[in-house]
Amino acid sequence: MSSTQKFSPRSVPQQSHSAPRPALRRTIGAVAILGATLSIGPASADPINISDFTLSNGLELVVIPDRRAPVVTHMIWYKVGSADETPGISGLAHFLEHLMFKGTAKHPTGEFSKVVATIGGQENAFTSNDYTGYFQRVPTEQLKTVMEFEADRMTGLQLTDAVVLPERDVILEEWNQRIGNNPRARLNEQIDAALFLNHPYGRPVIGWRREMEQLSRDDALAFYRRFYGPNGAVVVIAGDVDPEQAHKLAEATYGTVKRNEIIGPRKRPQEPPPVAVRSLTMADARVEQPFLQRVYLVPSFATAAKGESEAIEVLAHILGSGSSSRLYRTLSVDKPVAVMAAASYDSSALDMAKFSVYGSPRPGVTLQQFEAETDAVIADVIAKGVSADELERAKSRLIADAIYAQDNQATMARWYGAALMTGASVQDVQRWPDRIRAVTAAEVQDAARKWLDKKRSVTGFLIKDTSPQAEKRS
Repeated sequence: MSSTQKFSPRSVPQQSHSAPRPALRRTIGAVAILGATLSIGPASADPINISDFTLSNGLELVVIPDRRAPVVTHMIWYKVGSADETPGISGLAHFLEHLMFKGTAKHPTGEFSKVVATIGGQENAFTSNDYTGYFQRVPTEQLKTVMEFEADRMTGLQLTDAVVLPERDVILEEWNQRIGNNPRARLNEQIDAALFLNHPYGRPVIGWRREMEQLSRDDALAFYRRFYGPNGAVVVIAGDVDPEQAHKLAEATYGTVKRNEIIGPRKRPQEPPPVAVRSLTMADARVEQPFLQRVYLVPSFATAAKGESEAIEVLAHILGSGSSSRLYRTLSVDKPVAVMAAASYDSSALDMAKFSVYGSPRPGVTLQQFEAETDAVIADVIAKGVSADELERAKSRLIADAIYAQDNQATMARWYGAALMTGASVQDVQRWPDRIRAVTAAEVQDAARKWLDKKRSVTGFLIKDTSPQAEKRS
């Protein structure tokens, strides 16, 4: 359940854990991006001028002009996610995300969503390990309206047991739909718990079910008062808006909200250096196709040495992105032993990040055989490096994707927002293509040698449970 949230425009599946409602679909986990902090400015022939303001109460405002249509995407990102929860109260960040739609003294439950729907807009919300976000896409002339609503519920949320307890049932049903009935999602939970021995990234974003069942109104309000406030938030506006005008609107709305003096530095327990190869097997009667997923503990952009995250990004692309990647070409075409084989890297994390290798064997090939073949591909990259053609193709694709991606203003807002939530700056986003261009074959090989060490990983095997007990449970 990671956020979603990385430094390239290639997208990962969005992990949604909320039941659809009129004009509202909430998501949890990744924000449908692999590369939250890429630049679209310098890579383009017509650079986009990004404006970055900070209000006196600490709120940061980023404005990304896009004049092609009279609409704007307005996003507010809070610097709090599941990794900031108190141990024993997991799922609270996501629970509060739901409750933020329950109204204030000024705007009762449902009014905000009704207004957005009435003006022809869209809205959404999402929770990850490192942040919680809310957004609306509305006609340009309605920007102030949604800013007023968001500023109001930043500190004005009102909750009663009459609205809290039914919403707790909603998130429990989400768990049933998205985790309890999804073997791969349950495998991901177990892998994360085994990978992060000390860091709170080992907790599911949606929470452990037993702890979700105990969440209360007092828990939610205490969390809200501790983490929500202008000095713990970033507003990103992309679309048909003048930066100075957006700044004035922010001053008139968010600028009237007082700082939250309780908000402090984000300090979390850190992960000790991995010292043992770990693996786990999960059996489920609903599994139709065996699946292997290995996750390595690697640096994020925020924790990596200079250039290291970019080298890992290129490595992930060469190793497992698309039909020309090493894993697909070797295991699905040349051998063939795999139905699918791929790799990904999520650099958008405040602390350590994850590099994943995953796939399914063809019928007649065991997971152990598939793992051995996968290990051989990785070992070849470590021993022999990557070719000049692979390197240039990967870098060109990553940068080209960044250019194409500016066609979507919502995606642009997501990249910048996720970047700012996880230790990067607007300048880091803008300079991303230049850093990708600078990656060398030697750096890619060094990254593979240093970080794709099995002692840094957890390998999960998902198999079909054929026992009599499993048949009864299913």
